Amino acid sequence: MNLLSTKKLNEAQKAHFGETNISLTDYDAISIDFLNVILPSEVENAIFTSQNAVRSIDFTQITIKNCFCVGEKTRQLLEEKGQKVIKSCNYGHELADFIVENHKNDAFYFFCGNLRRDIIPEKLKKSKITLFEVKTYETQLNLVEFDKKWDGILFFSPSGVESFSKSNLNDKAIAQQVHNGSTSAICIGNTTASEAKKYFKNVVVAENPSVESVIERAINYNYKKQLMAKGQ
Repeated sequence: MNLLSTKKLNEAQKAHFGETNISLTDYDAISIDFLNVILPSEVENAIFTSQNAVRSIDFTQITIKNCFCVGEKTRQLLEEKGQKVIKSCNYGHELADFIVENHKNDAFYFFCGNLRRDIIPEKLKKSKITLFEVKTYETQLNLVEFDKKWDGILFFSPSGVESFSKSNLNDKAIAQQVHNGSTSAICIGNTTASEAKKYFKNVVVAENPSVESVIERAINYNYKKQLMAKGQ
């Protein structure tokens, strides 16, 4: 079985494939450029929806009282940097609902990238919650072409799906595998899966929004595909 990861995996993550018959190729489908921006010296409430947003901030130059974030790894990174996390959710719509229900009279700063999703700004704007957006990083697509059949492709963001699709679906053989379901998209969450469904017939979502959960889902899913192919 051949799997492609659109994110470079560390050695511990690759070790999960050690006792399988899976051949893994990994690369970074996107790259991140941090921007030089002028930050306010003090912020009451801040929203972070990715680890990259956290990494883009110099916390020695800004005092943030309360952080609200999406993703367990984002929460962990904020806490490692000494920040107080009031609320962490798995998805942006969950965080937006929490803010609307519990912090309607508060103002927020949203530290984000150039490809941020619309759901949080739209929900807060609809509820007339003051939101200041500060774009602190840019996501660039790394358009890498492959000439290989993949049984599954691991995706960790909508922009990763876009990057792979832009550079590979012009190839008729790869496009056919994607459209007929012989190549599956294994996605970190529902937002990424929604993007993948624009191109892939078979889209699988990890149980939890983490790299490790995507790997586990990919291994289990491809094992089941093998059993089905053997008629077991």
